[in-house]
Amino acid sequence: HLQLVESGGGLVQPGGSLRLSCTASGFSLDYYSIGWFRQAPGKEREGVAYITSVSESTYYADSVKGRFTISRDNAGSTVALQMNSLTPEDTGVYYCAGVDLDYGGGLDSEDYRYWGQGTQVTVST
Repeated sequence: HLQLVESGGGLVQPGGSLRLSCTASGFSLDYYSIGWFRQAPGKEREGVAYITSVSESTYYADSVKGRFTISRDNAGSTVALQMNSLTPEDTGVYYCAGVDLDYGGGLDSEDYRYWGQGTQVTVST
């Protein structure tokens, strides 16, 4: 059973950057497609980005394209989300999610089986 943990959230000023990390206890993330999602108060959960397990292709929501980058480390232990040029609309709880190798992933939360607890990102002066 894949257990995911997010870290790296916090308070940042508009225009600043944060780097979020997603790690697994006892598993290599090489065998899973990993997605990042966020949810702000009063809004639906939104798919942000994902990376596939075999081809390691990356995909981004239009709202973050050009500002956010998803990547894996060489050991397969971490999937990171580098967030640049942050705006207040990026505020929310960020979650990482995983799905097994044989499934493609996506920006829909229903595509994923495993979820972390979330980490808060606040973009404000």
